[in-house]
Amino acid sequence: MSDRVLIKGARLYGEGEPVDVLVSNGIIAEIGSPAVSGDTEVVEAGGQVLLPGFVDLHTHLREPGREDAETVESGSAAAALGGYTAVFAMANTDPVADNSVVVEHVWRRGREAGLVDVHPVGAVTVGLKGEQLAELGTMAKSAANVRIFSDDGHCVDDPLIMRRALEYSTALGVVIAQHAEEPRLTVGAQANEGERASRLGYAGWPASAEESIVARDCLLAQHAGARLHVCHVSTAGTADVLSWAKDRGTRVSAEVTPHHLLLTDDRLETYDPVNKVNPPLRTGGDAARLRAALAEGVIDCVATDHAPHPVQDKDCEWAVAKPGMLGLQTALSVVAETMVRTGLLDWRGVARVMSERPAEIAGLPDHGRPLETGEPANLVLVDPDAEWTVRGAELASIAANTPYEGMRLPGVVTLTLLRGRITAREGKIG
Repeated sequence: MSDRVLIKGARLYGEGEPVDVLVSNGIIAEIGSPAVSGDTEVVEAGGQVLLPGFVDLHTHLREPGREDAETVESGSAAAALGGYTAVFAMANTDPVADNSVVVEHVWRRGREAGLVDVHPVGAVTVGLKGEQLAELGTMAKSAANVRIFSDDGHCVDDPLIMRRALEYSTALGVVIAQHAEEPRLTVGAQANEGERASRLGYAGWPASAEESIVARDCLLAQHAGARLHVCHVSTAGTADVLSWAKDRGTRVSAEVTPHHLLLTDDRLETYDPVNKVNPPLRTGGDAARLRAALAEGVIDCVATDHAPHPVQDKDCEWAVAKPGMLGLQTALSVVAETMVRTGLLDWRGVARVMSERPAEIAGLPDHGRPLETGEPANLVLVDPDAEWTVRGAELASIAANTPYEGMRLPGVVTLTLLRGRITAREGKIG
C-alpha cells in the first residue's frame, strides 16, 4: 500500500467548498489541488466531512482476563471502524492494571494490533479496592507512559485516598478520572431512582450518589491544584455542579456517553438487560440537560464507555446481568442524531467534543490536531447524509450487546487514517 493517499473532494469540518487533501509520510502534506504521482492512492470523498480522528477516553477492551468478551485487537478494530485513532483502555481487567507489568502488556498488544493508539489507564488503587494507592509513579514512567488513572467500575469513595491521589497526580502531571458513585447510596441499585423504577420493581440508583461525589472531588481537586476528570456524567445535577466548579476555577473536565445523550429510563419497560448500565439511563430531562451542557462546553467531551459482555452475562435476569453496552462503532452516529441533527453542534463542534478536547485532556500531542498542512494525518472521513441500521452481530467486537439493535442512525464513517495509513474503509478493516 502506498504511503501517499489523496482524499479528493473533502469538506474540512463540513465547511466551505470541497478540497483535495494529500497525505504523505504520516502527515498532511498539502491541501488544495495537489499534484498526484503514480504511487498515490486516491480516495474519492465526494464532499464528505473530514475531521481529525476521534479519541475515546473511556474504553473497556477486557484484555487481559475476559477475552471472551473483547480483546485489544477486536476492540481496536471496532474503534478504527468507528473513526477512532486513539483509545484509553480502562484498568478493570484481570489482573487489574495497577502496575507497570499489566499496563505495558496492554500497550504492547495495542501496538501489535496497529489499528489505533491504545493507551492503558492505570488503576488509582491496588486491585480497585479503594484502600491503598497503586503504583502511579512507576506506571506513569513505564513504557506505557500512563497519563490517566481511574478505578472506573468502582468509586474512590474514601476522601483521604482520593485527596492523596489528586495531590500525587500533580507531581506526575497526570489526570485522576473518577467513577462518581457513593456506594452507600447505591447498595443493590438496579436502575435510575424514580417513579418508573419503583413501579417496575427495580431498586433505585439516586442522582445524588453521583452528584455528591462530583461536588466533593471538585473541592478536593481545587484545594490540591490537581486535574480531575469526571467519567460518564449522567444527571442534570452533575452538569450544574460542574458549571459551578468551573466558574470557581477548578481544573475539572468531564465526559458524557452517547447512550446518556440518547437513551432514557423508559427503556426499563422492556426488562431487557441490554439497557442495564452504570450509571443507569436517566430521565428525558437529564438527557436534555446533558446535551445542552455538551454543546455549552460544561461537559467537555464524548466518551463511549464501550463495555462488551458475552451472551451469558447479558441474556439473563436483570438483577444478575452485568452493566454496560457497546459504543465504539455507534458513537459518531448517536452524536450526529442527538447533537448535529438538532442543531446543538456543527461538525466543527463534533471535532471538538470527539477529538480535540479528549486529546487535550489526555495530553496527546499528535491527536485532535488542526486539519492543516504539516499536522499528523490522524483523520476520519464521514458521510453525513448516509444512514445505517445497527446489527450487533455485524459489529467488530466479539460481544454484541448494543442497545441500538435495529435502529437506523445517521452518519457513516467511510475512512479512518492513523498517521497516514488507512486502518478502516467502507466498514472494513484496512
